[in-house]
Amino acid sequence: MTKTGPPVRAGPPLPSSKVKPKTKRPNLYRVLILNDDYTPMEFVVHVLEKFFQKDVEAATKIMLHVHHHGIGECGVFTYEIAETKVTQVMDFARKHQHPLQCVMEKK
Repeated sequence: MTKTGPPVRAGPPLPSSKVKPKTKRPNLYRVLILNDDYTPMEFVVHVLEKFFQKDVEAATKIMLHVHHHGIGECGVFTYEIAETKVTQVMDFARKHQHPLQCVMEKK
């Protein structure tokens, strides 16, 4: 009887199992509400509560910042989530006949 060793593998060498792929963190986007002279403050607070899960106090603080400075940050999200939030806010504002503007910008 003859002894045989392990089977010989033909082809390129296998990649080392010690190499970990580096995953890139997704870009983040700020969702911003812009001030206007027509949208009621209560509606802005309602939008912040409904779409950004802010409590009354946090929503009021953001709304006042928008009122005094012209713009305010609602949150920071990945691209797809930020885009969805902007669309939801804009659709909701139009449905209620308010000119509220919501935009996103890369952080």
